[in-house]
Amino acid sequence: MHATPVIELENVVRTYTMGDNEVRALRGVSLRVEKGESLAIMGPSGSGKTTLMNTLGCLDRPTSGHYLLLGQDVSRLSKAELATVRGRRIGFVFQSFNLLARTSALENVELPLLYAGVGGKERHRRAREALEKVGLGTRLDHVPSQLSGGQQQRVAIARALVGEPEIIMADEPTGNLDSQTSVEVMAILQSLVAQGITVILVTHEPDIAAHASRVIVLKDGHIIDDRRQEPLKAEVPS
Repeated sequence: MHATPVIELENVVRTYTMGDNEVRALRGVSLRVEKGESLAIMGPSGSGKTTLMNTLGCLDRPTSGHYLLLGQDVSRLSKAELATVRGRRIGFVFQSFNLLARTSALENVELPLLYAGVGGKERHRRAREALEKVGLGTRLDHVPSQLSGGQQQRVAIARALVGEPEIIMADEPTGNLDSQTSVEVMAILQSLVAQGITVILVTHEPDIAAHASRVIVLKDGHIIDDRRQEPLKAEVPS
């Protein structure tokens, strides 16, 4: 008996209306992603990468076709229902970190749990644990301005992890970082994959995509390449 894939897209189309024009951002995309895969999404600007990421992250709904997330058809859910699924299943990491400037690392990581109504003690425990996982156990009280770019991105990863999601969606997670720090961030994402979390990242950079076990390339709303590879191990200097 095969395990249910984490993600299954069947002939997904996403059309936007811009003025009098109809833009077909996704043109019949089918994709299956298994638990614990690391998938890099690549392609030129306007290829449909962001639309695909937004669809996979339950931030947007397909115009037609089906999206099964852990076996549940989420293509027709209301915005409120999508938000619930997002909160339970998916953690997001962005290029710009999206941290609150005057708030400590610990409080930034606690935020999703605060919104989810988790009590103070449990929030503290889980946020501390998530920060320890990304190597920031000694920086709990630091605000973003006291942290390097790489450390801020680690806080953002801890915040994505704190809800114990099955999937991490990372949109250009190394876009604002130098190459050495990028490798450190990829090492953390690879450690999550080793724990069975599915990691999906959008990147323009082939050397970042090299750390994923699978790469898909989009062009004009179609998947034009889908290849598996031996991921490059992100070695972090001690």
